[in-house]
Amino acid sequence: MSAKSGMPHKVFIDGESGTTGLLIREMLGARSDIKIVSIAPEHRKDTGAKKALMAEVNVVILCLPDDAAKESAALAVSLGNSAPKLLDASTAHRLHPDWTFGFPELGAGQADAIRGAPRVSNPGCYATGAIALLRPLIDASLIPSDFPLTINAVSGYSGGGKSMIAEYEARTAPDFELYSLSLEHKHVPEIVLHSKLQCRPIFVPSVGDFRQGMLVSIPLHLDRLPGKPVGQDLEAALSKHYGAVGFVRTIAASAIVAEAGKLEPQSLNNTNVMELRVYANEPRRHAVLVARLDNLGKGASGAAVQNLDLMLALS
Repeated sequence: MSAKSGMPHKVFIDGESGTTGLLIREMLGARSDIKIVSIAPEHRKDTGAKKALMAEVNVVILCLPDDAAKESAALAVSLGNSAPKLLDASTAHRLHPDWTFGFPELGAGQADAIRGAPRVSNPGCYATGAIALLRPLIDASLIPSDFPLTINAVSGYSGGGKSMIAEYEARTAPDFELYSLSLEHKHVPEIVLHSKLQCRPIFVPSVGDFRQGMLVSIPLHLDRLPGKPVGQDLEAALSKHYGAVGFVRTIAASAIVAEAGKLEPQSLNNTNVMELRVYANEPRRHAVLVARLDNLGKGASGAAVQNLDLMLALS
C-alpha cells in the first residue's frame, strides 16, 4: 500500500500506550507527512476491527509483548496484497530470516534493504550498542568471530517497562542493580547473530536510578587479539565504517582525553545519536569499547522512527 500523492502516510501503532509506543507517537505527532491512526479502546481486542484498520494504513508499528506482536503480525500478513508494512519493536522477529534487521548503519546496503522490506524488526537497546561496536571490528578482522567477549551495560530504568518505571518513581527500587544474572538476557541472541559472533558473549546488564540513557562497554586484552592492534586501529575501523555523518559517530581519541577518564550515560537523551569510543591504555595493552545512546532514542523509539522514514521512502 502506498500513500496517494500529497496525502500523508497512515501509520497504526499497535500498543501505543506503552513506553516505546507513546514516544513514537510523540515524535510523529507534529509531522504533516504522517497521520497516526488509532483503534478505539473498546475494539483493541477485536480481531476483525484491527484487521480492517490494518488494511487502511501504510505501516503498522508493533509495540507489544512478543506473543502479541506475533499475533498482530500474522493478522497483518493474512491481508495478502492489502497487507501494510510491519515494523516490530518487540524481540519477536529479530532473529527471523523473513524480517529485515532495522539497524540502517549495520553495513553497506542495510538502509536500502530496510527501504524495500515489507517487515522490519527494530533492534534492542543493549544490542544496538554492542552490535555497533563489534560488527565493524569483526568485519575488519580485528576481533575474531570466535573471540570470548564480556559485554557490560547500564540503562536508565525506562528500559524496564511500566512496572520498573513505577518502582523507581515510587522510590521503592534500589539506586543500582545488576540483573539477568542467569546470563540468558533476551538481547544476546541478536547480538550474536548480527555481530557475526560464533562465541556467545557473557552479557551483564544493570539499571540505575535515572530515567533514560545507556552505556554499553566491552573490555579487551589487545595482545590476545590477532595482529595485536593498538587503540587507534580499533578507532580507525569504527570511523571508517560509520563515516563522518549520520546518527552513529566515532569520537576521536583527542576528544576522549578531554573527558578525563569519565563518561556519563545521559547526555544523548532525547536524540537518535549514538557515540562510540575506544579507551586504550597502550602500556598495559588494555582497551574498553564504549557505546553511549538513549535507550529510548536510538535504542527504541528513535530507531523506530528512523526505520519508518526509510520504509516510507521519506529519507
